Amino acid sequence: MKNYRLFTSESVTEGHPDKVCDLIADSILDAALAADPFSRVAAEVCTTTDFIMVFGEMTSAADIDIEAIARKTALSIGYDSREKGLDARACKLEVRMDRQSPDIGESVTRSLESREGGADGMEELGAGDQGMMFGYACTETEELMPLSAVLSHKLTAKLAEVRKSGLLPYLRPDGKAQVTVAYDGARPVRADTVVLSAQHDESVTRSRLVEDLKKYVIDPVVSAYADGDTKYLVNPSGRFVIGGPEGDSGVTGRKIVVDTYGGVIPHGGGAFSGKDPTKVDRSASYYARYVCKNMVAAGAADRLELQVAYAIGKANPVSLAVDSFGTGRAGDDKLLDIVKKLFDFRPGAIIKQLDLRRPIYSATTDYGHFGKSGLPWENTDRTEAIKRELDKYM
Repeated sequence: MKNYRLFTSESVTEGHPDKVCDLIADSILDAALAADPFSRVAAEVCTTTDFIMVFGEMTSAADIDIEAIARKTALSIGYDSREKGLDARACKLEVRMDRQSPDIGESVTRSLESREGGADGMEELGAGDQGMMFGYACTETEELMPLSAVLSHKLTAKLAEVRKSGLLPYLRPDGKAQVTVAYDGARPVRADTVVLSAQHDESVTRSRLVEDLKKYVIDPVVSAYADGDTKYLVNPSGRFVIGGPEGDSGVTGRKIVVDTYGGVIPHGGGAFSGKDPTKVDRSASYYARYVCKNMVAAGAADRLELQVAYAIGKANPVSLAVDSFGTGRAGDDKLLDIVKKLFDFRPGAIIKQLDLRRPIYSATTDYGHFGKSGLPWENTDRTEAIKRELDKYM
């Protein structure tokens, strides 16, 4: 068999302890934005056996019950008993939220008349922090995402689906998936290895678990890419009864590679969940994806990576860079010229263009922030403008 290049990405279910924390943080953010679109939120969450803690900073006119939101969110995932890893109705829960630092707030907000004049039009909103963010798109899948990441997310989403539907009632909320894809050059050709770990109750035998997960989760997702040499590892550690926050502590922002592109490109290090859109860790990452997806959808390149970097309190980025990995229809310098001409990376402009002051963030938390329909940064509404600019270089 040909010696293909192998690449692996992973995903985790909404019941993974880190993702429990991410979803609670984003649910708090959504509640604040629903009541006050100008809320400044940086919500962090941690969890362990019989315990949830919410902490961070929030400045908002919203009057929300953070404890009730946290409990309701964990219950919606399926954590309704200690046997599953957490009973969200009865566990200890602490809230430690402070107001946002005025030093940060003043450096970010250039014009306090934004509430009266409309912050959506406040062009000089400064970045909420320094740092660099990355965007990416490629032609491997219809989502314009890496195949390994797409398959991993589809496996964990399917695992949650068969659990919540009652089809496999012995499943519990925690779980992970990992897919290794074989590449011929830059072209994905087959699924080489599929790893799936699912938390379960005591009643199910290992043989039934393996058979059911292969039939109802793995095959519907991976069969189109599998062949006779594809390897399947189902619960390779054996027993997986103790899971969720009881099996492992959870913290917000610890699944940043799962949230983005499955390790295919670099990551700037900033997490997403719990942060309002003035935090460029989140909003600029979303915008970088929007730019790359539109460029690839327009045929500017088969693969495109974009890096953007900011200084805290400054509206304009300190740098922009693109890399088409040799697939560009024009040189990378020309592609960068197009990006600079057509896209505005100032935080205020990003918030306005993507309409980010809405309570949309709970929909982003699980199974990747990119490649899902219905999110504004997944729109490809700039392709015609990009094509017109490309024509000038052809």
